[in-house]
Amino acid sequence: MYWVAGIFAAVLLGFADRYGYHRDEMYFLAAGRRLDWGYADQPPLVPLIARGISSIDSNSLILLRIPAILAAVAVVLCAGWMARELGGGRVAQALSAAAVAASALVMAAGHQLGTTVFDLVIWCGITLLAMRLLRTDFQPHRWLPIGVLAGIGLQNKALMAIPLLVLALSLAMVGPRKIFATRYFPIAIGIAGVLVLPYLWWQGSNGWPQWELSRSIAGGSSGTSNSPLAFVLLQFGLMGPLLVPLWIFGLYRLGRDIRYRAFVLTYALLFLIFALTGGKAYYLGGMYPLLLAAGAVGLAPKLADRRIRGGAVAFAVAVNAAVSAVLFLPILPVSDLPDSPVLAINYDAGETIGWPGFVRQIADARSRFAPDAEILTANYGEAAAIERFGPAYGLPVPHSAHNAYWWWGPPAEGRPVLTVGLNPGRLARLCANPEPVGRIDNGLGIDNDEQGRTLYVCRATLLPWSRTWPTLRVLG
Repeated sequence: MYWVAGIFAAVLLGFADRYGYHRDEMYFLAAGRRLDWGYADQPPLVPLIARGISSIDSNSLILLRIPAILAAVAVVLCAGWMARELGGGRVAQALSAAAVAASALVMAAGHQLGTTVFDLVIWCGITLLAMRLLRTDFQPHRWLPIGVLAGIGLQNKALMAIPLLVLALSLAMVGPRKIFATRYFPIAIGIAGVLVLPYLWWQGSNGWPQWELSRSIAGGSSGTSNSPLAFVLLQFGLMGPLLVPLWIFGLYRLGRDIRYRAFVLTYALLFLIFALTGGKAYYLGGMYPLLLAAGAVGLAPKLADRRIRGGAVAFAVAVNAAVSAVLFLPILPVSDLPDSPVLAINYDAGETIGWPGFVRQIADARSRFAPDAEILTANYGEAAAIERFGPAYGLPVPHSAHNAYWWWGPPAEGRPVLTVGLNPGRLARLCANPEPVGRIDNGLGIDNDEQGRTLYVCRATLLPWSRTWPTLRVLG
């Protein structure tokens, strides 16, 4: 399995900077420049990582993505170790690692710095440790690293609380319950609580915006939000269609083993919770490395001395990997994307293209129509892109009422404002006579969120920002 992880790392590294920054990566960099115990839409872990990387080299996209690549490789290794924990030999471990490396979700998450890939690796680590808790030679001290990982996971994404609670509930329902009868269990809870306490303090001090944001995402405000039906259907594409039989087989095998039935119940409960509450499809992604590992362990004996079967399985994994790579890594030339299915399937691909040109057009409009204007954008990605590429054009630090940018304050009073992408309704609340000064065109035929955005200059606001700004906040 180690050679599988090595090849996977090389592939991710080879395509690390083919297109460009994702909007979220630039947002993490912006948040990292304003380090805090928390933000409206996330805990501080990934902004802290972004801050550390940018202190080494603020212009290297490859370097920024190294932590994500390492985390994705760790997920691949965890899958192999899970197979070993389930009794699988070298073939099962290699197949498990290869299946996870070939998956669409792990490949996509490992390509860019974000919360998803760390969520995956932390949950895989917790799962592996929980499996070891279930050994016949019960070792209660394994609760301690679970507590540490849980605390770190909650500092990466508050959503981690749901699978943690569901796993604990499943273990309590299915057993073995004896694993809770140890002083190490409450100590682990205490460790996790101490680690997440600063973030909870920030949220409480700011009115719990994360809760409001979660409801907004469930209502479809995010570009990757899913309806309940889409959530269900996308489960068959998260790992790749060719791997579906393997993880379904793994789910079946885990259900037959009394020691691991709690994981089957965890999967079922999380499936229902996320489907019914408007969760995104990938929220369930952390469960699939275990299911693939269980399937690999059950399939491996059937491949012994059966070259045709082994060849067929290897071919299926390879095809799954190739399709996942084409769809979720920047392999195709940008000029070929508009005529390919990539943008329709992979929303995030379009959000990694055209940002330097986007900022250049904003800088050109500002220099021509309002050289002293402040800049106000419709969303955090646009503001973060201006922060990243704007200094080359002498652009000021931008403002936005979206997510954490709202907390970072409004434009200066008494200055004209160049607005980016604000709709007429929001403009009418700010400015009596907005002046259109341009429209964004990436010139590539890429239909992303910024294509066609209108630029306006507001020479004078209707009300002072001190009165307007509190009414403009958008979470989503």
